[in-house]
Amino acid sequence: MSVVHRFANWLETHWVTPAYSGWVLGAFSICFFGAAINTMAGWLYVISGISFALLGIAATLPVRSLQGIRLQRLPIEPVSSGDRLTVELQIENQSKEPKTLLQFQDMIPFVLGQPVQGTIETIPPQESYRWIYYHPTQRRGVYRWHTVQLRTATPLGLFWCRRHRQVPATAIVYPTVLPLTTCPLVDELGQEDTAQFYSRDRRSKSANENVTRSLRPYRWGDPIRLVHWRTSARYGELRVRELEVFTGGQEVVICLDSAGIWRQEDFEQAVIAAASLYFYATRCQLKAKLWTAGTGLLHGHRVVLEALASVNPGEVPGTIGPPNQPLIWLAQNSVGFNSLPPGSRTVLWPATSSAEQKNLINSDRPGLLIDPEQPLQPQLGKGSGARG
Repeated sequence: MSVVHRFANWLETHWVTPAYSGWVLGAFSICFFGAAINTMAGWLYVISGISFALLGIAATLPVRSLQGIRLQRLPIEPVSSGDRLTVELQIENQSKEPKTLLQFQDMIPFVLGQPVQGTIETIPPQESYRWIYYHPTQRRGVYRWHTVQLRTATPLGLFWCRRHRQVPATAIVYPTVLPLTTCPLVDELGQEDTAQFYSRDRRSKSANENVTRSLRPYRWGDPIRLVHWRTSARYGELRVRELEVFTGGQEVVICLDSAGIWRQEDFEQAVIAAASLYFYATRCQLKAKLWTAGTGLLHGHRVVLEALASVNPGEVPGTIGPPNQPLIWLAQNSVGFNSLPPGSRTVLWPATSSAEQKNLINSDRPGLLIDPEQPLQPQLGKGSGARG
């Protein structure tokens, strides 16, 4: 940006800057005044005086027009990646005069897109105008911005005046949740746990596991293996078994290695995988939790989604490490796989395919080797002994 443009921008935000018509009228006024000095013609003095007075009034009114305007932002509801944000601004005219011909810009972060512009023809005195716009999203994240710009040249259009208003906004974009219909990673979790664990909890498990607690109508995303076919045929619609939850202390814990070094594209896939595994486990009536290096253990749909929306690779590890129980470990590096608790599963996005695949094969922890070039959903549906 040149020095002239920077000066014009500063002038517009602190006072006013001439529009094209203002420059033209100013040039004519100077010419008329110069001609009046040379000819001593009174009518030229009159024309130049009226022109200068008009310029003075036109420079004052836009500043007054932006006074007495109050902006309020309504909370922005979280959305999933790919959906549209609904942003609402309440623009209130607190003065006793109408506000006309206003322009405004919501200065959203550049990662979301270009600033969103709107116009208002008139706001009556003591009334308000609600501006609603819908903005597409392409990537998860927690986005914050603070500034709305008001701009006007009313009523003569000779000078522009622009003012910044601080109206904080926070928009949360959740990661995509894949509609998994089957996922052996979750279904088989903990099957290789130690003999001590099974000997201690065999009686409790045999008394509770696979016992049908109740039947309910089928909901989209329920595993087909839970459909009770005999009852479904009797009622003419799919009925799903709700199983007794095994309370022997075992949980489904999805661990995202957010402290590791990742390729950004692979990390985004890992976040999607973590969200999809978590919600698959909850749909299967299992107690699911999420662990990241920065947050520790979390549970609850909204809490987990907000954590996954804001997580980034290379986080500083917190004081709470992964739990000492069977878990699903999502990582870019296979180092440390053999130190995971017995019965754990691994999901690896290999940084160097040959070396990482060799480490995974040599590991005694079953898992998946993800191919970033292939769709993620069918790969998560493979058996946990699959190697990509």
